[in-house]
Amino acid sequence: MNTHSPNMRPVIRQLDEAAINRIAAGEVVERPASAVKELVENAIDAGATRVTVEIADGGKTLIRVSDDGCGMGPDELPLALSRHATSKIDGSDLLNIHSFGFRGEALPSLGAVGRLTIQSRVAGQDGAEVSVSGGQVGAVKPAALNPGTVVALRDLFFATPARLKFLRTDRAEMMSISDVMKRLAMAEPSVGFTLRDVSQGKDRVTFRADAVSGDLFDALRGRLAQVLGAEFTDNALAIDAEREGFRLTGYAALPTYSRGSSVAQHLFVNGRPVQDKLLFGALRGAYADYLSRDRHPAVALFVDCDPHLVDVNVHPAKSEVRFREPGLVRGLIVSALRHALADAGHRASSTVAADTLAALRPETRPQVSSEGQMPLHQRPSRDSTFGAYGGGAPLGAAPAAAPHARVYQMDRPSAGARSAAYAAQAPDPNFVPAPPRVPPAQTQGFAEMQGSWSGRVVEDAPVEPEAAHLPLGAARGQVHENYIIAQTESGIVIVDQHAAHERLVYEKLKRQMAERGVAAQALLIPEIVELSQDDLSRLLEIAEDLGRMGLSVEPFGGSALAVRETPAILGEVNAEALIKDILDELSDYGSSQLVQEKLEAILSRVACHGSIRSGRRMRAEEMNALLREMEATPHSGQCNHGRPTYVELKLSDIERLFGRT
Repeated sequence: MNTHSPNMRPVIRQLDEAAINRIAAGEVVERPASAVKELVENAIDAGATRVTVEIADGGKTLIRVSDDGCGMGPDELPLALSRHATSKIDGSDLLNIHSFGFRGEALPSLGAVGRLTIQSRVAGQDGAEVSVSGGQVGAVKPAALNPGTVVALRDLFFATPARLKFLRTDRAEMMSISDVMKRLAMAEPSVGFTLRDVSQGKDRVTFRADAVSGDLFDALRGRLAQVLGAEFTDNALAIDAEREGFRLTGYAALPTYSRGSSVAQHLFVNGRPVQDKLLFGALRGAYADYLSRDRHPAVALFVDCDPHLVDVNVHPAKSEVRFREPGLVRGLIVSALRHALADAGHRASSTVAADTLAALRPETRPQVSSEGQMPLHQRPSRDSTFGAYGGGAPLGAAPAAAPHARVYQMDRPSAGARSAAYAAQAPDPNFVPAPPRVPPAQTQGFAEMQGSWSGRVVEDAPVEPEAAHLPLGAARGQVHENYIIAQTESGIVIVDQHAAHERLVYEKLKRQMAERGVAAQALLIPEIVELSQDDLSRLLEIAEDLGRMGLSVEPFGGSALAVRETPAILGEVNAEALIKDILDELSDYGSSQLVQEKLEAILSRVACHGSIRSGRRMRAEEMNALLREMEATPHSGQCNHGRPTYVELKLSDIERLFGRT
């Protein structure tokens, strides 16, 4: 990287103001979404109750932000375009920050790389505007507008065209802007936000969130429903916990409402959206026992504290923070989320039932031509057992009538299905059930089920009268020797007996381990692991925590580490590989749950082998006992891998499937 000639000494020189602003813009304005973030944050800091953002061509040609905040006077406009000029701090205490912005860099940086126009008016005064293009500031002019501020940024990066090559498509940039707006909208429920796409002369609202009133949780719940959808709030738990000056509030979704990526994880510190690895690591640790590693929880969590306990001035875009007591914050997040999930008991996400019902939705009638012929790609297979569309139009209906009507799978059975149904209705009384493994096509009617346990109805089960009023109801049958059918007051519950019992056994094993501690096995010859001095220091900081998990380590001179004990339940352990994996987690997340996860993985496998197996016939009293234990056990709504253990279907949904409503 050293490109100067060895015969020439580099000379220190002062850069001009335009170059300084363009360099600053490279840090602050990475893409159009960065500019939107800075301008909307300014509007919120100005006390706006309504913020409107208009975008053209993904923000490359136009970004206009309008607000009804306090505004600026004509004499303040030129000063607003000067570097490090701000109304948000006085410079005496750089930690006592209560606003989004505080550096005074955004507007001059934007003016250095684009064509910027600011119109502003203070209530009771005349409006004014000022323009800046490529760092050249124009004169202040009168302007007519309502109280507030309108900032228009055109031709972003025209002064630094090389930056344009690194921008993505208009659609991708618009999605990034929308994401920024949604995060800021979650942070400020009392402010109304509107995002418009005005590309090519059109005016399309792509995001709108009206101001929400009410107390802390009511307003936040309403705003999250607007931004993340009612499905999230319906399946999320309210979080409210406090510890030593830090308060955690917000909503965390049930484990069965998980995502394939971390896109639904929204974290805020003193109202500021952040992407902080300490907080994400704490979130991962809180859900580690309920989700597999490829699933991610959905949350909107807010950490509030005295500004002196957190430094927000550690990242150019202010997207990362540094806590004075990071361990305290992590412990608060983990404990608060685990307590909330434990209090949820057996509750599972309502989306489980929605997905089940979606699988049972009626199909759409295929397009039929005027000659009564349907396209080849829509015709059913001839050997289809139930022939969804076999046999042409319903009796008495015109061939082309109602081309988009909804038809159910069994509305029009094929000839093969009809003949099978007729045979089933009049089975041969002398028929001998076929032995196992005989293909169903060689049997007649339903007689093959007479000696089978694939479906059993509990007729004389000793069920308590109030059992049907309990959350998981009363067992009414078992199908395929794996699924329990229970009746509740408002519908039915289908329970995966193996997955449910596996979770119950797992929770019992965890309680036993917590009560008795983790047994450690001493190594006959301690294993010595060579580390860097920094890695050794980081590992020794958590040595006490590792010791509680059965992993005993101590310094062995220089930068070496001696592993003297390992958890007995893990059996033979590659200590060096384990230590390095722990260090990787410390580097990525600021903490390590690796040993805990390995112990719980062993317990999970033990629980899997010790639970009721699929294929076991259960008596009525056993099924009801399993249901009652599920109701009393935390986290029983999902198995050890985050999958649901039961599905609840409401009677109204079932009736809709059969066209009764």
